[in-house]
Amino acid sequence: MAISSRLQIGDQFDHFQIRNHIARGGMSDIYTAYDLLAGKEVVLKVPDRMSIGDPAQYERFQRELEVMKTLNHPAIQKGLASGTYNNTPYLVTELIKGESLRDFIARSAPMNAEDAIALIMKIADGLLHCHENQIIHRDLKPENILITPEGQPIILDFGLALTKNSHRVTYANLSGAAGTPDYMAPEQIEGHRGDNRTDIYALGIMFYEMLKGEVPFHGDNNLAIMAQHLKGSVPRLDKEIHGLSRQVAAIVSKCLQREPELRYSSLKEFINDLENPDQVDILILDKPTGLSKTASWWRSPVVVSVGTALIILITIIIIALLLQHFHK
Repeated sequence: MAISSRLQIGDQFDHFQIRNHIARGGMSDIYTAYDLLAGKEVVLKVPDRMSIGDPAQYERFQRELEVMKTLNHPAIQKGLASGTYNNTPYLVTELIKGESLRDFIARSAPMNAEDAIALIMKIADGLLHCHENQIIHRDLKPENILITPEGQPIILDFGLALTKNSHRVTYANLSGAAGTPDYMAPEQIEGHRGDNRTDIYALGIMFYEMLKGEVPFHGDNNLAIMAQHLKGSVPRLDKEIHGLSRQVAAIVSKCLQREPELRYSSLKEFINDLENPDQVDILILDKPTGLSKTASWWRSPVVVSVGTALIILITIIIIALLLQHFHK
């Protein structure tokens, strides 16, 4: 019998006893649980009832476990196991004590440049380890990073990760786009799979947010935010934040170039600039964050799919109202 609703505290799922529901990520619910066999607390990820039975969900968990077992770095969460219980796949990872980067930013930002650089370099070092193992995260955001009480950031959730042997099933079947609008690179919005520069763009958005206390692009809805990533200009942080050096502003600007080829080609370059600010090319500040894309933003696969869904929803509402009217 498949799971039909969210698990409750005290429920037993396979050999795990549910302790708490801590988050909802992607198409899964995430719990803390006690492993009755290993005798320790772990994190249990179980698909929500809408995606149970989807073969792509099982593959996603398998891929996520494979990725986390490939990586070995203090800034990367460790995967422990995956399995299936009552026809429901699940993933088990280590339990990390700490707060999300989202909560940390809400509490601490705007941060001074020294503290922001120290934190972003730790995240970049973990991300570099991923890239050196040919793994692209593709869903970097503050919700997917925990900060331990010792100040160590831990990167989580590799469900949308791209590996050298990945085929497209996870990307195409689980979501119309990989990523979250506030942190999505323009090429992701246009439906491309992305590469290491896609992660660098998301890292740049988080760096900007640490320094400014907000993301560079805003909108009333996801479509508006995505349009800003494709057409908008990122404000110069040295003109937005009093006392911020042009070198740090230039580093952020290079991360957030609209065209991937204009960004840092690797995280080694990014880290090197942070360590050697006197070598940073500040001329990039006098250039726009990227030329207008040749393709119209509204033709991108993501925008088309979201727009189609909105049209269908509006049509259903109109039909329902008409039926209600005729039945009066």
